[in-house]
Amino acid sequence: MVLTAENHTRLYVPEGVAHGYQTLADMTEVSYQMSQVYSPGHARGVRWNDPTFGIQWPLDQPILSKKDQGYPDFVPPRPRTY
Repeated sequence: MVLTAENHTRLYVPEGVAHGYQTLADMTEVSYQMSQVYSPGHARGVRWNDPTFGIQWPLDQPILSKKDQGYPDFVPPRPRTY
């Protein structure tokens, strides 16, 4: 899905759902609405190019924050046994 100023498309991501985005133009503005005050200690993430997810991003050399560069490989949770 490509969101542009011309198509006026928006994307709603429910609370607790992982999400990612990549801007394709300089000077792009991204707005967030959050359900709670941001708490860095509670933030979680996965690496943008983790092979577990197989996402084909439009740009293969993104500019990332140090935080986003440092996420480890995703390890799926083990199933519960009862």
